Amino acid sequence: MDRQIYTKYEEFHFHAVDYIVFAIMISVSTGTGIYFGYFKKQLPDDPMIDSEGRKKTDFGSTKMNEYLLGSRNLKIFPVAMSLVGSYISGVTILGTASEIYNFGTQYWIVVIPIVLMAFTVSKIYLPVFATVGVGSSYEYLEMRFNSHIRSMISFMFVLDEIFFLPIIIYVPAIAFNQVSGINVHVICGIICLVCVFYTLVGGIKAVVHTDAWQILVMFISVLAVVILGSVASGGPVKVFEEANKGGRIIFFNINPSMFERQTVWGILIGGFCYWTSFNSVNQTMVQRYMSLSTLKKAQWSIFVFSGGIILFISVCCYAGLLVYDFYKRCDPLTAGLIHNDDQLLPVYVMQTVGHLHGVPGLFIAGVFGAALSSLSVVLNSTALVFLEDIVKGCLKQQISEKISTIIVKSSIIFLGLIALSLVFVLEKLSGILSVATSVTAIAAGTSFGVFSLGMLIPWANSKGAIAGAVAGALMSGWISFGTQMAVAFHHLSPHDLPISVEECPSNVTITRMPSIDETNIFPLYRLSFHWINPIGVLTTIGIGTIASFLTGATTIKKLDADLLSPIIHRYLPKECFLSRERGAGDVSGENNMQTLTHLLHEHNGESDDQKDKY
Repeated sequence: MDRQIYTKYEEFHFHAVDYIVFAIMISVSTGTGIYFGYFKKQLPDDPMIDSEGRKKTDFGSTKMNEYLLGSRNLKIFPVAMSLVGSYISGVTILGTASEIYNFGTQYWIVVIPIVLMAFTVSKIYLPVFATVGVGSSYEYLEMRFNSHIRSMISFMFVLDEIFFLPIIIYVPAIAFNQVSGINVHVICGIICLVCVFYTLVGGIKAVVHTDAWQILVMFISVLAVVILGSVASGGPVKVFEEANKGGRIIFFNINPSMFERQTVWGILIGGFCYWTSFNSVNQTMVQRYMSLSTLKKAQWSIFVFSGGIILFISVCCYAGLLVYDFYKRCDPLTAGLIHNDDQLLPVYVMQTVGHLHGVPGLFIAGVFGAALSSLSVVLNSTALVFLEDIVKGCLKQQISEKISTIIVKSSIIFLGLIALSLVFVLEKLSGILSVATSVTAIAAGTSFGVFSLGMLIPWANSKGAIAGAVAGALMSGWISFGTQMAVAFHHLSPHDLPISVEECPSNVTITRMPSIDETNIFPLYRLSFHWINPIGVLTTIGIGTIASFLTGATTIKKLDADLLSPIIHRYLPKECFLSRERGAGDVSGENNMQTLTHLLHEHNGESDDQKDKY
């Protein structure tokens, strides 16, 4: 085995060509922001009506509509690529490869839930947002329930994104630091400065088009590494053969245990819930759907996005097999060549193609591009939520265009500063990663549960929504924080697949933790991470539905059908389709039995009015 395998990651450094490649990527990102901020502004004649006759979102002025939603005139492909950027970050690239290396290919079947998610989001959730014309997804919650629900879920979103910010920039900063020697905080500062600048001056158009460029760089970089690595390993057939010998090829683990990390059931059910909860109602995604001119275009963007995600995840999964093929006889973490699993793919890149000047620079540029795209999405979406849901929605402030612009741009700068500040905390206090992971689990499951309650359960009322949200947040938070604490105190271990150190140098110190007896650990803390989201969602919907009946279910006849998903329209009474003409009025407090009777029996088929409308 090549002696270079035993070289520590921090001993590798960029060549001048790598720096040039990296600098070009940063320059193009900044230039895109300047172009769309100063030279490519387009203000439509009638921003309030789209080509399908639906009401468009209005932020109070044409300029704000342009800045936050691109006047809903963006194109499908760049928006779809921006959607990919909303999900794919440096953590995804590095984490997926290490997941396959350590636990096998079972995770790869997540592509199936992604396909199911695309149909679910486009047919069940997206039509509601398109019909009511929201800019912030949380605005819907006030329409369906009340302002308290809107404030609760929007605050949860903002908190989630704030905790997520430092993770986005810290992971690529560490990767770049180890090949350049540049201080991590300087690198984080550069990431924030570049991203805040083009988001600030260019708005949603700069974010979307820069994301498209960065996603392209990211995909090319990972694909180049995979092709070169595959050739060096003797081709895909040999890679899969070696992975099979090492027990990494696993696609049909049908173990019904919810404690096992990767099973068919956990990935299909948990993966579907997680992907749907994130892509159906999260503001980072809905804002991009709403930047397109028609519902059909928004639906197409979801399918293009899903195809891109499936392709990218598959490439990252195969990269994990390449890493295993290279290190199958000397695990780099056990040998002390790296300090954590997230360094597996970067050290593999440096040790296999590091001699090809420019390729490592392209790869790190791709990881950086993923970070910039995720960060810009978070900055832009969170600023919109702060303006629409907190300042206008929660605080009930009617403000001018000038003040709106100041608030949005100040929010972007403030969030950038928070991200930089939390990097110092993340570096000194490892527990922030656990907190961030837990908050994300709470926010995703609870938010999706409340939206599903509103769109799919007609008799749900505001009291039920609050009860469901609290119960879902407590349940998912209990499991998530409990699990993170158990891991922190070394009461749980990850159960990696067997690794080998037979060809490691004799002077290598073994650093991996031994297996731990977990039989005495509270069962909920031992659950696979795939189950946390479904439990939170089901708890929110279940408790919300029961609480709604106990407190006086919603009067179905007085509901506006536009606030409910099209898939249940056929079960609604005719009056629901006339509510906008006569005014919504009070929709709670009717006898529960009468409500259920309306839902199940009064209207068994679609009326002509419904068919004309939908």
